Amino acid sequence: MKIISVPGNGNIYSSNVYLVQGDWKRIEDINTLVDVGNDPAILEQLEKMSTGVGKKKVEQVVLTHSHSDHSALLPMIRERYKPKVFAFSPYLEGVDHVLTHGQRLRMGDRDFEVIHTTGHSEDSISLFNEDEGVLFVGDAQVIVRSSGGEYEEDFVQAMKNICQRNVKKIYFGHGDPICQGVQRLLIDSLHNIRNANRRLKQVMKEAGAY
Repeated sequence: MKIISVPGNGNIYSSNVYLVQGDWKRIEDINTLVDVGNDPAILEQLEKMSTGVGKKKVEQVVLTHSHSDHSALLPMIRERYKPKVFAFSPYLEGVDHVLTHGQRLRMGDRDFEVIHTTGHSEDSISLFNEDEGVLFVGDAQVIVRSSGGEYEEDFVQAMKNICQRNVKKIYFGHGDPICQGVQRLLIDSLHNIRNANRRLKQVMKEAGAY
């Protein structure tokens, strides 16, 4: 599997866009965009990329969630490449297939598991490939370095789910990927999340909210 970051021009606020290919760009491999961003310059970059003989440059799009910085370019991508479009939200215009938690999806030459990771948005998902330990998280806050704030129980369960996987690389919707010490970071983050919720519960109890 090859994961290529598709750059925009930097003048428009946009998410990271990743092109997932097979190692050998075979006919049966599925060229997949994870998110499409909000920057039309991405289209120019895609046209320059080698994506396999006899294949569409973009055969499939998977959206980590429907916020505009991740999805606004979808109409242009659909018009140019006619890909199949997958997302967790049933309400986003242009989506062909609605994903479900636990579903498996072929991207490049690997299978990915869909993990519903609510918190940032109700339709947020992560995508995990067991073979190479790759996790796409969109804007899900899976790295938490302090014990502050409040976290919904559904997100805590999603984090427990993610921590049970052997994650080696995390690709974020914004910023650089993390490729070192990932499993330890995830476990520490879950610990911080639980501590934050316990502290908040204690404060509310002392204030008479319980």
